[in-house]
Amino acid sequence: MAKTLVLTEKPSVAKDIARVLGCKKNGNGCIIGDRYTVTWALGHLVTLADPEMYSDKYKNWKMEDLPMLPEKFRLVVIGQTSKQFKAVSALLNSSEYNKVVIATDAGREGELVARWIIAKAGCRKPMERLWISSQTDKAIKEGFASLKPSSQYDSLYRSAQSRAQADWLVGLNVTRALTCKHNAQLSAGRVQTPTLAMIVKREEEILKFRPKDYFTVKGDLGAFTVLYKDSHNQARMFDAAAAQAVAADVRGRQGILSEVKKTYKYSAPPAAYDLTELQRDANKKYGYSAKQTLSYMQSLYETHKLLTYPRTDSRYITKDVVPTLPERLKAISIGPYKEFAGAILRQKNIQTKYIVNDAKVTDHHAIIPTEQYVDLNRLSNDERHIYDLVVRRFLAVLSAPCEYNEVQVRVTVGKYNFFAKGQSVISPGWKAVYGISSGDDDDEPNMRDQSLPDLKQGDKVTFKEVRIVSGKTSPPSRYTEATLLTAMENPVSQVDDSTLKTALKNAGGIGTPATRADIIEKLFDSFYVERRGNEIHPTSKGKQLISIVPEDLRSAELTARWEQRLSLIAAGKESDRVFIDEMRKYATSLVSAVKKSEAQYRHDNITREVCPECGKYLLEVNGKKGKMLVCQDRECGYRKSLSVITNARCPQCHKKLEMRGEGDRKMFYCACGYREKLSDFEKRKEMHGAGKRDVANYMKQQSKQQKAGSNALADQLAKWLEDNQ
Repeated sequence: MAKTLVLTEKPSVAKDIARVLGCKKNGNGCIIGDRYTVTWALGHLVTLADPEMYSDKYKNWKMEDLPMLPEKFRLVVIGQTSKQFKAVSALLNSSEYNKVVIATDAGREGELVARWIIAKAGCRKPMERLWISSQTDKAIKEGFASLKPSSQYDSLYRSAQSRAQADWLVGLNVTRALTCKHNAQLSAGRVQTPTLAMIVKREEEILKFRPKDYFTVKGDLGAFTVLYKDSHNQARMFDAAAAQAVAADVRGRQGILSEVKKTYKYSAPPAAYDLTELQRDANKKYGYSAKQTLSYMQSLYETHKLLTYPRTDSRYITKDVVPTLPERLKAISIGPYKEFAGAILRQKNIQTKYIVNDAKVTDHHAIIPTEQYVDLNRLSNDERHIYDLVVRRFLAVLSAPCEYNEVQVRVTVGKYNFFAKGQSVISPGWKAVYGISSGDDDDEPNMRDQSLPDLKQGDKVTFKEVRIVSGKTSPPSRYTEATLLTAMENPVSQVDDSTLKTALKNAGGIGTPATRADIIEKLFDSFYVERRGNEIHPTSKGKQLISIVPEDLRSAELTARWEQRLSLIAAGKESDRVFIDEMRKYATSLVSAVKKSEAQYRHDNITREVCPECGKYLLEVNGKKGKMLVCQDRECGYRKSLSVITNARCPQCHKKLEMRGEGDRKMFYCACGYREKLSDFEKRKEMHGAGKRDVANYMKQQSKQQKAGSNALADQLAKWLEDNQ
């Protein structure tokens, strides 16, 4: 009997699907059953060939060989995972199987993973598509009961392939052109460069900013405080004399309550999470990087099966998901969520007004809990944090609005008007899920809500005290990962054309929820930006790159244009061939612009230490885990760690300690001023019988990071561990 081959994207997903399909026998890179065999990729097994695969001349980077414009793109097997590709390819071409089910991640990139593997293997068998948003047994069974013809996703595949080929043409050509022109390790791309440009522009705004003194006038009426606002409703005054004049005129005088206005208001629940919003909140609350949040989400989706597909850009669900809500609520009715889930389940009809919107759901709906019952003890601390964010947001969006009465007061003293505002909560609604009892926060920090007495319009009040509060205007804030994700999602300020603004908005900004984390990490890895505390600062290298890169690549307009075209290709309304032909011409124009440019690049972080491999002077850079020396020659690639942020904690302030120095002079340093020799650290830890895990983790990090040279510190710590077993 002919069987069906199921191609998944990851081994963990393959195991889940195999179990549901009754496949139990382990094979070579697969799990075999009576009717199905399930195999897996390891992410991308196949990719676009590097330039040197098209011609030997591309093995050496030379300006005269640019641009590189292959007539037909080639696919190559990725070396590190070639063994699994051979296993998958053999299965795809085996006469034992008469049909293939594509079960890779349901999205543009997942489609590309499968189609490239199938194309490289030369498989031409009939194909169907599994398209599901969660990995629960129920979702898998329902998905296999409603498989779609793979032809329905041909346009999506063409769109994904067009994006990859266009990025190859533009990214590799411009990267080689910049590197050859300036003899430095430089790179550029359609998403990476405009993201860096936003960071550099913000830094320029901060440096140009000049703070101004401002003044506000506050009146103490005994029972409450009021704030002066001018005829333009502005509280800030930039003339000290004018502020003093207001204070002098009203001090000790009586005022009249010219307006006491009581208004019923409500605050609707926030929308459910998409990946970007979740990454933002996780960064704000727990300091997680975008990549860390995605990793924890992936584990909750694949391993624990507690949350739905993470790489989504939608914050709503479709009507067909509504019947599953009671089961999802029952699954999370434990611990801190039991009371709120139970209250929602007891309602006659679950409130779905703020979560259901079919028109705003594309490939996948919002991130919500699955029907899988949860054991919180099985989650790591980090997974628990992410799970808590998603579950509370899910409970909130199914809850009632927060209802409250807002009281606005205006006090008039002669020609001056002072204001106050207060709230009384009727029902906390969704805010109870977060333990919040107040209504909306006001944007004006001087007008935070206060408790107001019973007031009547026309009553008289006396200004017991009037004081002037001074302050200074603040520059724009530097980006954190949370605010940078917001800027990437909504970069319309970079675009002037209204049509492109719309295209960019429809495309969900620059990058995708799935790729933004990697883009930010790449900026750190390339030393274009560095992290200081929670803030992201551009390095000199990053600033210079933006000054020398072709202007087109600095703006989000390029992504807007591309996404506009790629959406049309995905919808079958535009030819992918026409698009790629235009990208060849565009890459040619970019290379020409770099060649003609008179811009200069200089290393201002160069040291007097010589590279032991090639003899050139080394550059000092701030890596993600500490300071490093790297060779300026891109072909050498030598790196040496100068200092490393370890997992060892400061005994005074408990922050992570930084390791500096060489040999016997290696020392731990902390920002609070604490210092300790490595030998003293070892003795202290030996006395307390703890710290082995910290040192072991540090050694593990070092082994990954160290790409050249010996690691004396790791050797020393290894000896310490051995001696303390």
